Amino acid sequence: MQSSVVSYSVRLLGTAALVALIAGGLGGCKTTGFTGSPDTTGSISQNPGTRSEAEWRREGDTLGEKFRANPRDADVAIRYAQALRATGQRTQAAAVLETAALHNPTDKVLLGAYGRALADAGNFKQALDVLERAHTPDQPDWRILSVQGAVMDQMGRHGEAQRYYASALRIIPDEPSVLSNLGLSYALSKDLKRAEDTLRRASAKGGADKRVRQNLALVVGLQGRFQEAETIARSDLPPMEAAANVAYLRQMLAQKGNANLKKTIRSRAVDGLEPVEEGGS
Repeated sequence: MQSSVVSYSVRLLGTAALVALIAGGLGGCKTTGFTGSPDTTGSISQNPGTRSEAEWRREGDTLGEKFRANPRDADVAIRYAQALRATGQRTQAAAVLETAALHNPTDKVLLGAYGRALADAGNFKQALDVLERAHTPDQPDWRILSVQGAVMDQMGRHGEAQRYYASALRIIPDEPSVLSNLGLSYALSKDLKRAEDTLRRASAKGGADKRVRQNLALVVGLQGRFQEAETIARSDLPPMEAAANVAYLRQMLAQKGNANLKKTIRSRAVDGLEPVEEGGS
């Protein structure tokens, strides 16, 4: 693997792990292992935004002091956990939110963040239990439904995941982030045509961000249309980086074997549960 390709990693999806999952599941070939670099969406994986790791660490130090002084402050706990997750401290982030949730057992925003952090740390069953408490059947939250779908996809229960996404779309039709998650779920179900159609629908919406378009680029690339995938990727990435991502995807599709692949998986789902950074949009 050439260093120039490795250096760009796979921001085609923001994390290489799900690319590997889809490639292995669809093509009958599994890729070599790596721990994706989650610098994006959702999902279940953190979205550090524009801050550097050093900035997140400084933010975490400040918020950590505030949290230890008052672990009942749900807002501080959520933002502290965000900083922890942005620096790869997923288990600690879940622990922080667990502590805050003990003090605020009915705070649905906090429970949503806690469930998401649990899923990010790989505790999928517990995540589902917590997420169920984050909204009610009479007042369902489409964001929580979408995250529940993402957790189901992580567990390989794609049919159930798609039902969660469908429920979310009944609340907020054509929401790009939910459509994006649904498209990825179809890809995991080996239905690339339906995945592409859904992701094109998502990317055409005015509220779609670059993560949705990069998901589309991935699915197009998985069908062997690498030049088209690179063109889509270039809409948000520098040309050299887009080309490197597609080259990396080609390489992954040609590789075989990784018994520990699922341990490295991080979701590419896009959700609305991440706190907005100060000064961000």
